[in-house]
Amino acid sequence: MTDFEIRAPRPLELDALSALNMRSKAHWGYDSEFIAACKDELTVTPQDVISTRLAAIKLDGQLVGMAQVAREGDDANLLKLFVDPPFIGTGAGRCLFDWCVLSARSMSATRLLIEADPQAASFYQHMGARLIGTAPSGSLPGRTLPLLEFALR
Repeated sequence: MTDFEIRAPRPLELDALSALNMRSKAHWGYDSEFIAACKDELTVTPQDVISTRLAAIKLDGQLVGMAQVAREGDDANLLKLFVDPPFIGTGAGRCLFDWCVLSARSMSATRLLIEADPQAASFYQHMGARLIGTAPSGSLPGRTLPLLEFALR
């Protein structure tokens, strides 16, 4: 079993996490124009630290992924979950998803909503989420994303 360290990111790590998110998104074969269009959505900001729950995951002192959850009404939204490509398949994603579920439950949310990249939808379904529809992309007009839910109760 791999020993991951999950904790809140430090302010000086936000740029590194944003870059990690960009690498992770690009891993799925998207071109540089697409990645550039997603930059704002993939960036981790100081405001995110204040207004949402964030986790950084490290392995042997190296940042290997991150996740972000926010409460909205009775629901929690999984806003980001990214793993650096060399660490995909190591269990980091599962650890981060488990952190998201625990965070959402601690917010007393009834479900965790996930607007997933099409490449990641099967991961979330493997974790127990179910497809409930589609949602508009926050980065690209006209693009839709799979919308999944994970029941918390």
